[in-house]
Amino acid sequence: MRHETVEAGKLITLEGGEGAGKSTQVSILVERLRRAGRQAIATREPGGSPAAEEIRETLLSGKIKPFGPFAEALLFSIARQDHVDTVISDALARGQWVVCDRFLDSTRAYQGVSGGVPAPVISALERLTLHGLMPNLTIVLDIPVEEGLARAGLRRAALDRFESQDLSQHERIRKAFLDIAEEEQARCVVIDARKPEALVAEDVWEAVAERLRP
Repeated sequence: MRHETVEAGKLITLEGGEGAGKSTQVSILVERLRRAGRQAIATREPGGSPAAEEIRETLLSGKIKPFGPFAEALLFSIARQDHVDTVISDALARGQWVVCDRFLDSTRAYQGVSGGVPAPVISALERLTLHGLMPNLTIVLDIPVEEGLARAGLRRAALDRFESQDLSQHERIRKAFLDIAEEEQARCVVIDARKPEALVAEDVWEAVAERLRP
């Protein structure tokens, strides 16, 4: 009997600071991929699987903050491993395109650069949890910090653990994302998130079409 080979799916991650519009653009991109004939799913981090969603609640509540950035990095990594093992890897193997709101670069930026966890430690956690999996494309939605925080503030009454950091930390995080994109240009594309939502969506689709040809 002849078996058809299933084409492996693609992993697209959207990164950026608070209020950049990642969740909205994930939804728009997934719908556009489906219209283009691709099986596509949306997911997020922290979270994306039942166990990881429980960890998400703990992380965003700030309960882990007193234990320091390394403890947060560990929990993010535990959640990511479950997310990858139970959701992402299986979806990619079935030929689905996975669009994820935050992934490894957020840990690099928030707990690594801003939190001070050494880069070799972050890299070791990635090796342990990802088993070589890397995004096919990472889109960094860039927005000035104060504008992004204003958007985040309008979105909810109370800011979460990471939204409520001071301005200097958010500036370091923004720079970290831009530095990652500069260092890994084959994987990353930076898009100006100050534009209207529809124009940002067009820029996102252009990047996906150019790099991955859906």
